[in-house]
Amino acid sequence: MSFSALQISELRALLDHKKASATELAQDALQRIQSSAQLNAFVDVQPELTLAQARAADERLARGETGALLGIPCGHKDIFVTRGWASTAASNMLKGYVSPFDAEVVDRLNKAGSVSLGKLNCDEFAMGSSNEKSAHGPCLNPWDTQAVPGGSSGGSAVAVAAGLVPFATGTDTGGSIRQPASLCGITGIKPTYGSCSRYGMIAYASSLDQAGPMARSAKDCALVLNHMVGFDPKDSTVVERPAEDFAAQLGQPRATASLDQPLRGLRIGLPVEFFGEGLADDVRKPIDEALTHLKQLGAELVDISLPRTKLSIPAYYVIAPAEASSNLSRFDGVRYGHRAEQYTDLKSMYENSRSEGFGLEVQRRIMVGAYVLSHGYYDAYYLQAQKVRRLIAQDFQAAFTQCDLIAGPVSPTVAWNLGEKSANPTQMYLADIYTLGASLAGLPGMSVPVGFGDKNRPVGMQLIGNYFRESELLQTADWYQQGTDWHLRTPV
Repeated sequence: MSFSALQISELRALLDHKKASATELAQDALQRIQSSAQLNAFVDVQPELTLAQARAADERLARGETGALLGIPCGHKDIFVTRGWASTAASNMLKGYVSPFDAEVVDRLNKAGSVSLGKLNCDEFAMGSSNEKSAHGPCLNPWDTQAVPGGSSGGSAVAVAAGLVPFATGTDTGGSIRQPASLCGITGIKPTYGSCSRYGMIAYASSLDQAGPMARSAKDCALVLNHMVGFDPKDSTVVERPAEDFAAQLGQPRATASLDQPLRGLRIGLPVEFFGEGLADDVRKPIDEALTHLKQLGAELVDISLPRTKLSIPAYYVIAPAEASSNLSRFDGVRYGHRAEQYTDLKSMYENSRSEGFGLEVQRRIMVGAYVLSHGYYDAYYLQAQKVRRLIAQDFQAAFTQCDLIAGPVSPTVAWNLGEKSANPTQMYLADIYTLGASLAGLPGMSVPVGFGDKNRPVGMQLIGNYFRESELLQTADWYQQGTDWHLRTPV
């Protein structure tokens, strides 16, 4: 029996009723990974480690333990360090590195009883929007293997969409959970910045990086998020808040609503900047239909404005590279990372090691970051970008006085072809226009599959909430998914 199309709750029922074991689920998933190797979603698989975790989960189940994720298979983006599996950030700089400890997010999911199937492909050091910038080679979109899956969490999105795992971890710096979720037709959520620990997450841009789950449905994302979110004294950016059950409101009408119109009282803002020039017709049509469906559920659609949307791209591509240049300075061939075999002195060792270890996109962003932080340019670029970041956050807060959630596209287009934008980095950066604002403001955002566009490639709708309003996002998405089946569609 194949378990590829089943969601977490369905797998949970099989395990609890002893119709399947964690070991059987793991073995089945490992076989699917092997037979789908051409997708290049997984970059490190260690069956003996996976089966050891599965046997441990079966022992816990035999003792009468239960839990939403106990015995459920998963995969981890190769940006999280893991004991036993290589942790390379999809870079030759860390080729062969195996961490002596687990990232906090991984550790939390391990304690919940999830069974790791291995590490998932991503853009190198999470820098990219297509998963083509990986030392392991590009990851292929299972809906159309001529198309990119999106990035940087492309391997995670592909693994879920192709039925290799019911859920996977991802990270979102400027849209790297939401965009691949949209292009692969799955659900993914980036929680409020500071919700999940970044301890053991290989850093790209520390003030933006945030972990989150990717799964088929909002319900599955909620179940996983319950175990990912939480205070961690090892990470000074994590907010200490009371524990929250993100699945508690699922299936429940809003306080002012009823079962026939469960979203009555919900105001959904539609930014005029998200629906103007640049949005492809084949993306807009399914989003308009999804918004109509939300209106039928009782939601009120409100026109709003986020006037500095266009400034999010230049602001992000100053701030993120600046932080990357600082974070990646440690990989110098002395303290960490690859060391060149050929060099004549210390300077040439640094140059050769970093040139060989880092890919071109990472080198480009390090150089941009070093430039904007340099003497004479810091005030002109980096400081101004931080001021714009604050203004963008203020735009969102002004919008939330008129609405409860914000809706719009995730990406201006459906997935593009492999290699189509590789020669033009600026064109690639423009694909993030709708996701960067929420990241700069630290807001929670998610992608919900709403249909298909050109060449039968998936389309996702973005929902953005105010700080720590993940439950409201998930509740809204869940009600939409109860009346539609886009999240249940599979490539084969």
